[in-house]
Amino acid sequence: MKKNMKKSVATMMVLGMTLTGATGVFAGTQLEKISAYLNHGISFNVDGAAYSPTDGNGNKLAPITYNNSTYLPVRALADALHVPVSYDGKKGQVMIGQATSNPSALTNVTYSAAQKEAIQKAFAQFDGFETAYVPQQMIAGDTFKSVGAGGDGVSFVFNHMKVDVSPRDYSDGYTSKDVKLSNGVTAKWYTPDQTDMLTFKLDDRYVTISSPNNQLTHTQLEQMAVSVQKVK
Repeated sequence: MKKNMKKSVATMMVLGMTLTGATGVFAGTQLEKISAYLNHGISFNVDGAAYSPTDGNGNKLAPITYNNSTYLPVRALADALHVPVSYDGKKGQVMIGQATSNPSALTNVTYSAAQKEAIQKAFAQFDGFETAYVPQQMIAGDTFKSVGAGGDGVSFVFNHMKVDVSPRDYSDGYTSKDVKLSNGVTAKWYTPDQTDMLTFKLDDRYVTISSPNNQLTHTQLEQMAVSVQKVK
């Protein structure tokens, strides 16, 4: 079974939460009554084989269709994909996949020779800006995907994070809030649209960090920010 498929399906499943054995735990003020349909016209195929989701008692389950979106039984599909899933009633939180003991832990980014070459080439496209600066660390579980030169800087793209290094301060004109990073550098948070951005001055340039898919917290991004350094 392919790992990537597990992750993408598990992400989709959480949108349609049906947890066997969780009867009663959802009672409270956060409930909203809706009108939806059990959609018996949708079938499932897992790793090339037909699959029928069932609850803990063996009863067949059907997806729910609501407002043109289909919500899937998360517990049944998690079991089919061998992805652990649990529900924390106190927090009102569905947990999919393995929990980490320290979700804010950092891990070193290991760049391949080809990636290092791409980084150098990206910075070399700007006169007076040839010195490469890179994120040395990332949040555990994240993955570096690509680097490229844009209109006025270099962008590092991770699964859950984006790091822009530019001579420009992107926060100009926006309301911002100052924060002190662990290395003593003053940074600021601002929100140009739906995504919060953290920016700070580093030598002759500005570093802007964000989590486009909103998977990382402010604390995690602030931790990662101090790892951005000049390539020696």
